[in-house]
Amino acid sequence: MGYNVTATDISPEMCIILKKKYSAYLPTKLTVINSPIEDLSFSKGKFDLITFYSVLHHLPDYLAALEVLSNFLKKGGIMYIDHEASPFYWKKEFSSLASFVKDLYFHSSPIINSLYFGLIGLKVPVIDYTLSDYWHKKEHALNHQAIAQVFKAEGFEFYKRTDYYQHATWIPNPLYLLYRLLCSPEMSFWAAKK
Repeated sequence: MGYNVTATDISPEMCIILKKKYSAYLPTKLTVINSPIEDLSFSKGKFDLITFYSVLHHLPDYLAALEVLSNFLKKGGIMYIDHEASPFYWKKEFSSLASFVKDLYFHSSPIINSLYFGLIGLKVPVIDYTLSDYWHKKEHALNHQAIAQVFKAEGFEFYKRTDYYQHATWIPNPLYLLYRLLCSPEMSFWAAKK
């Protein structure tokens, strides 16, 4: 789209894939950095947009990372954070029926995806998250109030969290409408302007 992009990932394999996929943009429009977020160092106010997708819940100290990254954003710049567990993700639903539907929906989605991929002849490996430093656990739930406090402390002009329901299957899960009717949204995104 004509923008200069700096992309970073902790995984060297993902950086290689990104470089191969967008090699035509290297090095003039795209810079790829293989680094943990916590180790990044840029000048203050370097970026117009900083965006994350499914990142914060992987970081041991996501609040400190947000503070550091906020300094890299220009005045008037936007920070967009998506695909993070909402405050409702780990909470029990208000009714036993809603709790049952939520559990059933969460457990049926991988099964439906497996069946679908099997039908179309794709072999998708099962991911064993115990082999990684995967922080997406109830004990490490994101504190959305603390995230809002970081935005406030860093002088953001505007910040808002929006909760939403995620379609977790490649083909429709018949439980989705019931899940959406009875349960709280499980995902969140943040939009913030400095």
